[in-house]
Amino acid sequence: MSEKTKTGLVVTAHPGDFVWRAGGAIALHAKKGYRVKIVCLAYGERGESQFAWKQPGITMEKVRAGRKDEAERAAAMLGAEIEFFDAGDYPLHLTAEHLDRLIDIYRELNPSFVLTHALEDPYNVDHPEAARFAQEARILAQAMGHKPGADYTYAAPPVFLFEPHQPEMCNFKPQVILNIDEVWEIKRKTFEILAAQKHLWAYYERVALNRGVQGGRNTGKPMTYGEAYQRLFPMALGELA
Repeated sequence: MSEKTKTGLVVTAHPGDFVWRAGGAIALHAKKGYRVKIVCLAYGERGESQFAWKQPGITMEKVRAGRKDEAERAAAMLGAEIEFFDAGDYPLHLTAEHLDRLIDIYRELNPSFVLTHALEDPYNVDHPEAARFAQEARILAQAMGHKPGADYTYAAPPVFLFEPHQPEMCNFKPQVILNIDEVWEIKRKTFEILAAQKHLWAYYERVALNRGVQGGRNTGKPMTYGEAYQRLFPMALGELA
């Protein structure tokens, strides 16, 4: 990887999460030349595959294979690479080996930013667990005593929490609304890859339209489609305007 290549890391619990909540950010930064890597912790084979489980003769192996294929095609369409941890979902069980691998990824990628889940979600315990895991690895990657002598350059990156399904129930307060107009068609086409969750296609188009209205109102600039994010850490500025 060229030293000039900027990078971004997305830590997601399940395949659909990175599409619905961060697909615009992924596509936008990929279009700008960033190397974007998605770490998908689980295939979503148990709790995130409702339509798949309604098919006659379906098996766990078929669901897993289908979700993996969907996730790979979705990542490719958005312009990102993807790595699966296969930790299982509902519930998500992450191990010391998973943590060690994510620390290595932070150091290898040295991301300019990290996107992950909200810290709270009373409807899905996998989501805050993924956020906690992403934070832990971000912190431990700074420790020189973790794999002493390892050759890496790493600065702990800013973390942005993407919008949960019911933000008002998750103490999620948007602090950044990203204009995704120029990549909306890519994101919308990516929805169609996720056949196991087709009930969410129209819902997340409405979310993008709502955030677009709010983004335009807050910036005074035209915006049709937006994605909302909450910063986990303060932004350091030299001046306010």
